[in-house]
Amino acid sequence: MTKYIGILTSGGDSPGLNSAIRGVGKAALNHNGMQLIGFRDGFRGLMENRTMRLEAANLSDILTRGGTILGTSRDKPHRMPVGGKMQDMTDVIVGNYHTNHLDVLVCLGGGGTQKNALRLKQKGLNIITLPKTIDNDIAMTDITFGFDTALGIATDAIDRLHSTAHSHHRIIVVEIMGHRAGWLALGAGIAGGADVILIPEIPYAVESVAEAIRERSRRGKSFSIVAIAEGALSVHEHAELAATKKKKTDAKQKEGKKADAESVAETQYAEKTVRLAKQLELLTGLESRITILGHLQRGGIPSAADRLLSTRLGTACTDLIDQGQYGVMVAARGDSTEAVMLEEVAGKVKTVPPDHPWVLSARNVGISMGD
Repeated sequence: MTKYIGILTSGGDSPGLNSAIRGVGKAALNHNGMQLIGFRDGFRGLMENRTMRLEAANLSDILTRGGTILGTSRDKPHRMPVGGKMQDMTDVIVGNYHTNHLDVLVCLGGGGTQKNALRLKQKGLNIITLPKTIDNDIAMTDITFGFDTALGIATDAIDRLHSTAHSHHRIIVVEIMGHRAGWLALGAGIAGGADVILIPEIPYAVESVAEAIRERSRRGKSFSIVAIAEGALSVHEHAELAATKKKKTDAKQKEGKKADAESVAETQYAEKTVRLAKQLELLTGLESRITILGHLQRGGIPSAADRLLSTRLGTACTDLIDQGQYGVMVAARGDSTEAVMLEEVAGKVKTVPPDHPWVLSARNVGISMGD
């Protein structure tokens, strides 16, 4: 019997999405009786039943293309803006799943997508997810596709910033993506030869950062590169945020409602980076400049490693469909893959352990972690 596979991309765009779609699609077409239906713009497209039949012609020449041919959005099935207000559209999505006679829905996305996919699984749908994010912060997988490409872009940016920092005897503070996890800033900082690396997992003291820069000056180094993850916090900011979260959690509990961590307002990332640069300028006497890489890190052609990873995960996904194994995320495990139950993934974040080998390597080559 024909198996109908639905597929969508959700959350932020990321290098490797198209190669993952291609991996799922080409492997499915090579299995007799499998057809692939793409839904445009994530869960919103599924809710609005906007489809795109994916055949050999659609899947050709997309291996090296950035972004996603399906489009994406951050809309959540249970909280989707419709008619000017947030509505729970889960039942509509379930209905469209059945209208299209789907045997399984494949969701490509990050942490939010894993949670949304679990909600749909709990509604009785057959779901498989693939782990995508440049932040590399999805639990239960060795790596996510998109990370390697972004790591290369961020490293290249730091490489290029060295020349202007050296020429003008400045501090260059380069902000790298990573709200909750510092994998990208840490990896790019080490690979790019940053002098200071600040990540969310290790609250920093501004004075410690300034002293590391002053020490470089005493050794005749006239410039410094500070790589900071956008979610990195000073010790003071970390304490403030913890207090804010506790207040909001207590207020929710008093109202008999479940606290939603995503609803807790955090300090604007750009404001924190600007504040740090100004503080370092005052404490060191060196001019400082800020470079915010932003969405540059998510764009462009996926690296060879990301093409290989997303293709491996995509074809493994089709194997699981052929076996009738659902309700799982296809995780990278060494050179192989592993099906991990969505319940073990959703709502969890893979953060950098303070004693991770990358952190130890950074410290051993003299990089300050700000603590």
